Parts: sequence; structure tokens; C-alpha cells
Amino acid sequence: MKKFTGGLFVGILATLAALFSGLFTFKKTVVDPIEEEEERFDDNRRKAMRKSRSSHQG
Repeated sequence: MKKFTGGLFVGILATLAALFSGLFTFKKTVVDPIEEEEERFDDNRRKAMRKSRSSHQG
């Protein structure tokens, strides 16, 4: 029974480790680039608004 319990415990840990590494990889390859692109668009929008306002000042 000890071998079964130990194997079950190791199997559960290995499964959880694989799940978390998959989620971390997904976040780094899919979610972070999308967030960086949205941030870049927001920065460009802010720069365009400042430029637009300063060009119509005088």
C-alpha cells in the first residue's frame, strides 16, 4: 500500500506541475503579447491626442 500511495502522490504532483507550466507558457506566449500591443496602442493614442491639441493651440 505504501508504493501505491507514494506513486499516487508523485503522479498528482507531476500532473499539477505540468498543468501550471502549461498555463505559464500560455500566458507568456499568448496573453502577454496581446497586453503589450494594447499598451502600445494606448501610448500611441495618447501621443496623438497631445500632438493634436498642441497643433491647434495657436
